[in-house]
Amino acid sequence: MAGDAKKLQPIIIKRVKKGGHAAHGGAWKIAYADFVTAMMAFFLLMWLLGSTTEDDKKGIADYFVSPLKLALMASGSGAGDAAHVIKGGGQDLTRSTGQVKRGDPEPERDTMTLRQLKAEQARAEAARLEDLKRKIEEALASNPELKDLASQIRMEMTPDGLRIQILDEDGRPMFASGSPSVQPYMRNLLRALGGLLATVPNRLTLEGHTDAKPFAGGERAGLSYGNWELSADRANASRRELLAGSLPDDQVLRVQGLAASHPFDRRDPLSPANRRISIVVMTREAEERVFRGSEAAGPRPATDPATSASSTGEGVR
Repeated sequence: MAGDAKKLQPIIIKRVKKGGHAAHGGAWKIAYADFVTAMMAFFLLMWLLGSTTEDDKKGIADYFVSPLKLALMASGSGAGDAAHVIKGGGQDLTRSTGQVKRGDPEPERDTMTLRQLKAEQARAEAARLEDLKRKIEEALASNPELKDLASQIRMEMTPDGLRIQILDEDGRPMFASGSPSVQPYMRNLLRALGGLLATVPNRLTLEGHTDAKPFAGGERAGLSYGNWELSADRANASRRELLAGSLPDDQVLRVQGLAASHPFDRRDPLSPANRRISIVVMTREAEERVFRGSEAAGPRPATDPATSASSTGEGVR
């Protein structure tokens, strides 16, 4: 009987059901959407930078340097025109200029606003140049090595910007006689000025001047060498010392030699003060005049460098 009971015992079969793969989470979709949004914002930024003119960029930069009371209303061929499919915001597809979008301020009011904006920018720029002048005076007064040279420096505000002139004195010339070789004390002064001028965004013009005494150097390398060449070489030597004092190279807009054509002391053409280096920290308006003059002049024919330097004082390095 016991054997029969064992035979009748039920057999239990356990079947284990393996579960399928869990559903994938959606976190990757959020990360992908963030990536696509960031790329769209990046390309939108690139498009805006590419369609904004240099004047608009400079105006925006000036706004953040010195915040204005007026709202910045930029105009031109940059992103400000993108509010309408027709250039200028008009309604006539056959015309690209001379139109005013409906609802915009009157042209006269726009002109007045831009005039006020330019006046505000000019005042901010004048204040920046006055601050630069004060910093230079303080640097000269606080540096024992440069304090003795203060009597040779003249600074004044002009329509073109801040003019800094370094004059020769009897017994203390800026350069070796008849040479563009810079004296050590002049080198220290120019390098100190280079560091200060680098703190402002204004571009510079460097001018070399001589007295009216004829140059007695004779021939150099087979070419006639006179006061025009000497003044240009001295201006360029001063540029190199300013660069050694941390001035960015692209901040120098123009280097020229003027020989004795613009004397400092008109009563005495042979005065040592006529031998000088003039640095003009240009206003934005003066810089624009230089560029407009270059565009109006157009491309100039190639000339011999020696002939060009002797007649204009420019181009010699």
